[in-house]
Amino acid sequence: MKLMAVLAHPDDESFGVGGTLAKYAAEGIEVSVVTATRGDRGRFRGHRPGDNGHPGAEALAQIREGELRAAAAVLGVRNVCVLGFQDQELDRADPRDAIGRIVRELRSIRPDVVLTFGPDGAYGHPDHIAISQLTTGAAVAAADATFLPDGAGPHSVSKLYYIAWPQSAWTAYETAVNQLSSRVDGVDRYATPWPDWAITTVLDARGVWSTVWTAVCCHESQVAGYGRAKELTAAQHEKLWGEQSFYRVFSRVNGGRTRETDLFEGMRRC
Repeated sequence: MKLMAVLAHPDDESFGVGGTLAKYAAEGIEVSVVTATRGDRGRFRGHRPGDNGHPGAEALAQIREGELRAAAAVLGVRNVCVLGFQDQELDRADPRDAIGRIVRELRSIRPDVVLTFGPDGAYGHPDHIAISQLTTGAAVAAADATFLPDGAGPHSVSKLYYIAWPQSAWTAYETAVNQLSSRVDGVDRYATPWPDWAITTVLDARGVWSTVWTAVCCHESQVAGYGRAKELTAAQHEKLWGEQSFYRVFSRVNGGRTRETDLFEGMRRC
């Protein structure tokens, strides 16, 4: 069985779905991560681009890609692919090109389950929204033999999931780390929790929270700006990383109102 996470930035794999990736890797599932950008326009240890303490875009890109690969190794991720799109401009990427690159990874790895950000982008981040749309399109296009007919043959993903954090998850995260927001076109966007009734799947990842925290710490360029994170108790860490929530976008193997506790529910593990 194979799981693939398609995300926007280095650190999304740890902060966003680290518990999920570590849990399934520990269970013998082949886990892959596709990251759209290298995060080169982000902050460095709390310093904004252009500040004296910021190393510059290219240096930060190298730092963050290294952090991504270190964190992925901690989580047990077997395959890491960085697509190399421009950070903070993913929504302006050519859709056919971006979808095509994701399709090639889907057809190469051939995952059973794919997960990505929801259409809300967690807190309205344009890159997160873009990767949600692009991954959803790619999951459909990968099964179409007429789309990019060269290379590996078509592949049908069995299940697609969106990250869906409820109020309890956002409260734990923002209390422990920081309030997240995104200013887009002069408008401040903040986290909008998913209603509990809309969440289809909740995973218990408490057993791997310490692994997730180790992976998070690999992203030193980012964690350094979240001073409170290093002061958390074990109980706070377990709450923060130990429960992962998702919305099942589509499934070829199961359905209904009953809440899942496994992304592979309805599938036989080999």
